[in-house]
This record gives sequence, C-alpha cells and structure tokens, in this order.
Amino acid sequence: MSMKETQEIRLHARAQDEENKETKNGAARNYKWWIRIAMYILFLLCGQSSATLLGRLYYDKGGQKKWIAALVQVVGFPILLPLYFISSSSSSSSSKLGKQTKCSSPSLVALSMVYGILGLLIASGSVLASYGLSYLSASTFSIILASQLGFTAFFSFFLNSQKFTPFIINSIVLLTISSTLLACQPSSSSLSGVSKANHAIGFICTLGTAASAALGLSLSQFFFRRVIKKESFRAVVDMIIFELLVASCMILAGVFASGEWKDLSKEMEGFGLGKVSYVMTLVWTAIAWQVFQIGFVGLIFEVSSLFCNVISSLSLPIIQVMAAIVFHDHMNGLKVISMVLAIWGSVSYIYQNYLDDQESKSTTEDSYSNANSGVSKEASSI
Repeated sequence: MSMKETQEIRLHARAQDEENKETKNGAARNYKWWIRIAMYILFLLCGQSSATLLGRLYYDKGGQKKWIAALVQVVGFPILLPLYFISSSSSSSSSKLGKQTKCSSPSLVALSMVYGILGLLIASGSVLASYGLSYLSASTFSIILASQLGFTAFFSFFLNSQKFTPFIINSIVLLTISSTLLACQPSSSSLSGVSKANHAIGFICTLGTAASAALGLSLSQFFFRRVIKKESFRAVVDMIIFELLVASCMILAGVFASGEWKDLSKEMEGFGLGKVSYVMTLVWTAIAWQVFQIGFVGLIFEVSSLFCNVISSLSLPIIQVMAAIVFHDHMNGLKVISMVLAIWGSVSYIYQNYLDDQESKSTTEDSYSNANSGVSKEASSI
C-alpha cells in the first residue's frame, strides 16, 4: 500500500470519527432542545389562557377598573429578573446560531428609543385589551385576538420583507372572515347587560390589541436586526424587561390621571368573591402574564418571534373550552364557525412556517454536501 493511499485512509477515518461525534452531540442537543421548546410552549399557552380567563373573572365579579386591569398585565415583570442568572451562565454574546457577534453595542439613545416605542405599544395594547375584555366574553375576545397573525404578516411585509405565499394569504383571509362574522352579528356574542355600542367598542379595542401586539412583534424583529444586531438570550431578556418597565410607568401614570386609585377599597369590598379573592385575582393575573412572558422569551430565543406568535394562537381552543366551562359562554353555530376558521387560518400559517423550515434545512444540507465534495476532491488530489 502506497503512502498516498495510507494518508487517504487516515483522513477518511478521522473525518468519519468527527462526523460520528457531531451526530451524537447533535442528537443530544436536539433532545434537550425539544424539551426546552415543549416547556416554553407549555408556559406560553398556560400563561396566556389563565391570564385571559382571570381577566374575564375580574370583570365578571364586579371589577370595573380598566387601567388597573391593564397594569396587572405588565407590572409583574420583576418575576423575570432571575432570567439574568440564566443569561449570565450561558454565552450571552453568542447568537441563536451559536456564532460570536463582534458588532458594536448600540448607543444608549438608540436603546432608549427602542424600549420606548415597544413599551408604548405594549401599554396601549394592554389598555385596549382591558377595555375589550370588559365588554366581550372570553371566547369572543380570544377569537378576535387570533387576527394578530394576519396583522403580523401585514406588518412583517413592510418591516421584515415577509413573503406573501398562498398559505399566508389563505391564513389572513380566514382570520379576517372569522373576526368579521362576530362583528356582523354582535348579539350572538354579547355579554348580558352590555349594550351594542359597548360591544362594538370592545370589538374595536380587541382588534386594536391584536394590531398593536403584531406591530410590536414585527418591530422587535426589525430592531434586533437593524439596531441591536444580535439575538442573544441576554439581549432578548433586556428588551422584554425594559419595555415592560416603560409600559408599567405609562399605565401607572394613567391609573393616577384617571383617578381609579381613589376608590379601590370600595371596589374591593363590592367584589363578588370577597376582598382576598379580589387581591388574589389581580396577583395571579399578573403572575400568569409573566409565565406567558417566560415562554414568550424562550420561544423567541430558541426559534423566532414569528413561531412564538403562531404558538400563542393555539391557546384559542383552550380558552374557548375553559370559558364554556367556567363562565358558561354560549357556543352557538356562529362562534363555532368563527373558531374553526381561526384555527384553520392558524394551521395554514403554521404549515407555511414548516415549509420554510424544510426549505432552509434543504439549503443547509446542499451547502454542507457541496463543501464535503470539495474537501473530498482536494483530498483525492493529494
């Protein structure tokens, strides 16, 4: 056997060993990754569903403070502070792809602008959500909120060059029809004692909530790419905490400006479940929203903000079922059709993400095979 053949055999064996090690390490990482994703999805779905139902419970038992209800959606952000220990123990300067980012850090003015804009969107969305949930049932509120996917695609088209494929267009159309059906026949989804005018206000406010949340997600992705220029876990946690801090300050100013803080004790005494239950309802609502935020942060970091948005739409059937059990929401034919259309639109959006992921994997595999073929050619020419 010649020296050249021996060298080729050694190179091939070494490459095979390295490939086997990478395969084993990749399988272990993939297993742990799926566990983390499942945990984050559970946090997101449980947190969002519980927070929506608790918010409806607050109004159902006599609560009337719109600004207070908005404040509890954001004021629990200190619960997220322990995530800083996780970010410090991990590679905070690495991106989602595991590569070190050497770009310069954004200025304080730029970061303040980013957190201010996103905080304003969160504050406005929270206030609109509190008004919407006060005039709509939990099931109707969740169906209309599913239109957030359509708004996300719309804003991402202008901000993040989102492509409009047939599946995305189908999703937007179905979600639009789903919300329109409820708007055309408000009597089928109104709460007892809520006028048609207030029902219309609730519908518009909930639609505004979906639009502001979608714009916030699209802008988050835009700011990450153009201003922050990295998607490390620490950067994501910073954005969530500081934007919630800004939103809390804005809503707190609204609480004092509206005078809602003056007669809190009176509302507490008149709450249908008692004083302790009044406090616990607000506290657990705040905690539930932060559990949602933990899942939200995790999915943004591990996958993408778009995937996080899609997963949040899966809470729709959970809220529908729980609202029917807890609040005895009337599930007539119109609501069922609207829910089916909303789920269909969400599934269409999810399938498009699946196709994009498969295309991305195929491109990566082709690049890897081309690189390996080039290495093989070089080795054979030695």
